[in-house]
Amino acid sequence: MRESKFTGGILGMIGTNILCAIIVFCTLFIATPWAVCIKRNWITKHTYIEGRRLAFDGTGLQLFGKYILWLLLTFITFGIYSFWLTIKMQQWIAKHTYFDSRETFVSNSTPNVSSNSNDASTTAQ
Repeated sequence: MRESKFTGGILGMIGTNILCAIIVFCTLFIATPWAVCIKRNWITKHTYIEGRRLAFDGTGLQLFGKYILWLLLTFITFGIYSFWLTIKMQQWIAKHTYFDSRETFVSNSTPNVSSNSNDASTTAQ
């Protein structure tokens, strides 16, 4: 079984959080979906599950459309829909998160970028 790990560092996380906060506050929360995507992209880029790197392909524009819909549903239902927002957000994130087929992690070394999709791990079985 391959190793699962997170390779991000504290400075990268702090920098990402500061950038996201600046984006959110300077746009009066309008660009929150873009900040969410920046942070989620950074997290998945540094996450390896069983040696396979995660990737995130969601965009701020896609999430902005969802935010508008969710905001309208929350207003129409007098706030009742807000109880489902956390679930909807996690579903959207999961829908846009996948294993990056180009990169694997070899334990105790740097990430191994494979240029051939038919490597030994896929043909060994």
